[in-house]
Amino acid sequence: MNFNKKEVFSIPNILSFIRLLLIPLFAWVYLTAGSNGEYIFAAVIVAVSGVTDFLDGAIARKCNMITELGKFLDPLADKLTQGTLFLCLAIRHPLMWLLFALWALKDGFMGIMGLVLLKKKHTKLDGANWYGKVCTAIVYVAVILLLFFPAQFAPQSLPANILILVCAGALLLSGILYAMVLIKMWIHAGAAKKEENK
Repeated sequence: MNFNKKEVFSIPNILSFIRLLLIPLFAWVYLTAGSNGEYIFAAVIVAVSGVTDFLDGAIARKCNMITELGKFLDPLADKLTQGTLFLCLAIRHPLMWLLFALWALKDGFMGIMGLVLLKKKHTKLDGANWYGKVCTAIVYVAVILLLFFPAQFAPQSLPANILILVCAGALLLSGILYAMVLIKMWIHAGAAKKEENK
C-alpha cells in the first residue's frame, strides 16, 4: 500500500505511532520498577496510551481523517499494547496468563481469518467493532487499577483475580462476537460469488 505524507502524518495516525512507542517504554518502566512510585508511573503510561487510543478514533471520525493506514495502525497498537500488558503483569499476577492465552487465541484467529478473507474472498473487516473497543477500555481500566492501587489489588488477592476474570470475560465475549462476524463474512462472500457465477 502507498500512503501519502499527509495521510501518514495525520493527527490520528501520529497518536497511533505514539501508542506504539509507549509499549516498550511501559515494559521497561514496569519490569525495572522497584517502588510504588515507579508502578504508578507505569500506570500513567497506560492511561496516556488509553487516552490517545480514544482520541485517535474520535478525531478521525469527527475531522474526516479516517485512512487505510489508520485502520491498520489503530488495531495493531491495540493488539501489541494488550499483549505487552498481559505478559508484563503476569510476572506479578499469574492469572494474567489466562488473559494472554485468550488474547493470543482471539487475535490469532482474527489474524488468520482476516488474511484468508482478504486472499480468498477479497473482503476484510473494516475497523474495530464496538465490543472490541469496550473490551480494550475494560483492559485499560483494569490494568490502571492494578498498578495505581497495588495494596487493594495485591497479586493473587481476590479483588485482583476478580478484576482479571472480568477482563477474561470481556476478551472471550469479544472474541466470540468477532468470530461470528468473520464467519458470516466468509459465508456471505461465498454466496455472493456463487451468484456472480450463475
